[in-house]
Amino acid sequence: MNNLLIVFLISLVTLQVNAFEKQVFGSGANMEKLTAISTVLASPAQYLDKEITVKGLIVAVCENRGCWLKLASDQKLQSLRIKVRDGDMVFPLITKGKTAYATGLLKGIELTKEKAITHLQHMADEAKESFDPSSIITGMTIYQLVPYGVTIVD
Repeated sequence: MNNLLIVFLISLVTLQVNAFEKQVFGSGANMEKLTAISTVLASPAQYLDKEITVKGLIVAVCENRGCWLKLASDQKLQSLRIKVRDGDMVFPLITKGKTAYATGLLKGIELTKEKAITHLQHMADEAKESFDPSSIITGMTIYQLVPYGVTIVD
């Protein structure tokens, strides 16, 4: 009986580990279009509305609807938000800390000062980070990737 229990537990752990080897959302990422996040953010106008694939460590996930991921760049203190329409893809919280490849279109969103403060406060709240609204003195453009394919690996 003990041997049967041990075999069952090992099987269960193996299934859990294998379940997170790779997760594909939408069409999955197109690895042929891979561009470093730092390259995209250095000259975002060059990539607007063009299909690109980015890679990064998932440092935050939307806790409410699983509708966005925040990917760390290959450069320190940089990140790129990957945002889908609510319900199109649902990214599990457990993917935080894993590597994601996301293929889609880069979009720029112009924000007034007031909207920038609201947006940044919302992002900070969801990521459980602090934010000082007085640090925003003008409007801004934010860039995010709207994906149609995401692949998450360990």
